[in-house]
Amino acid sequence: MRRIFGFMIGILVGGLVGSTVALLMAPDSGEQLRSMLRERGQNFLGDIRNAADSRRIELRNRLETLREPRAE
Repeated sequence: MRRIFGFMIGILVGGLVGSTVALLMAPDSGEQLRSMLRERGQNFLGDIRNAADSRRIELRNRLETLREPRAE
């Protein structure tokens, strides 16, 4: 029981120290950081959608060429 209690205290203290250091070392304010992360996330999703669309077109073209009858 004592080991579990010590472990829980360690987690709590580590979390407090980590969050304090993160707040002190943050380069931007919270709102700026959130907007930057939101923008990066939207750009990332846009890139994924564009890559998926181009791959879909490529695969559709390849499928059409495979379905065409071969002239021998």
